[in-house]
Amino acid sequence: MGQHHLRHPGSATPAVDFLDIAGRSVVEIGPGGGVLTRLLLERGASRVIACELDLLWTFALRRRIADPRLILVAGDGCDLSYEKAPASTRIAGNLPYNVATRIVLAVLERAPVGARAAFLVQREVANRLAAAPGDADYGGLSVLASARAIVRRLSVVLPGSFVPSPAVTSAFVGLVRAAAPVGEAEWPAFTDFVRTAFSQRRKTLVNNFRPSVGRPVAEAALAALDLPPRVRAESLGLAEFVGLFREMATLNLTEDIAPPGSSLMGQGCI
Repeated sequence: MGQHHLRHPGSATPAVDFLDIAGRSVVEIGPGGGVLTRLLLERGASRVIACELDLLWTFALRRRIADPRLILVAGDGCDLSYEKAPASTRIAGNLPYNVATRIVLAVLERAPVGARAAFLVQREVANRLAAAPGDADYGGLSVLASARAIVRRLSVVLPGSFVPSPAVTSAFVGLVRAAAPVGEAEWPAFTDFVRTAFSQRRKTLVNNFRPSVGRPVAEAALAALDLPPRVRAESLGLAEFVGLFREMATLNLTEDIAPPGSSLMGQGCI
């Protein structure tokens, strides 16, 4: 199912250090052969709820680890109700590459503020999650992650640390869930807004937003925030994206209710 299992617990030590799990419950996604699971138990987790989609590995792990603190759940980590977990819960996992981004976003969108997570993902994904404006890896995922978490790159894990060995290098990334600058009701619209901003990286923000809001609204929103008219998405930080999101929403609403033949300039919107 796209999993590459860790050979040795030492590879996961930086992630477990980051999680600070002693006396806490840990949700582990995709335990596979149980290398990370054992380390979590050895480091004092009060219980480990391990969610494994592959039933063969679920039964194998039960035979390998008899610790009563281990609770095995057969299921998909994408579908867990992270919002029901207390903020003290820790979340960990060596994620299959093909669903890693989906699981990370599920945790960011559902887990309570204060929850910590550490995931082993493809290094390029870790770089994108932790990238800052101007970095080569900075994109929509970087903005969305920064809107809901403090993100840290923890350690690199080389292909030889896995069975079977993948063709790429991996990395652990740590997340501390933080309060988002937009409300939950606004989150889907903000997500679409950010993705539109990065839809064509070589184009300016005005050109990327022209099909959805029109050039006048896009230009007016940039001007209201004193941003250059030819600015591109990769130059903006989270606060600027939130400001643009709200400004475009306000200008769009004003344009929708303005009398026929009027203009944004005439209505005093900028």
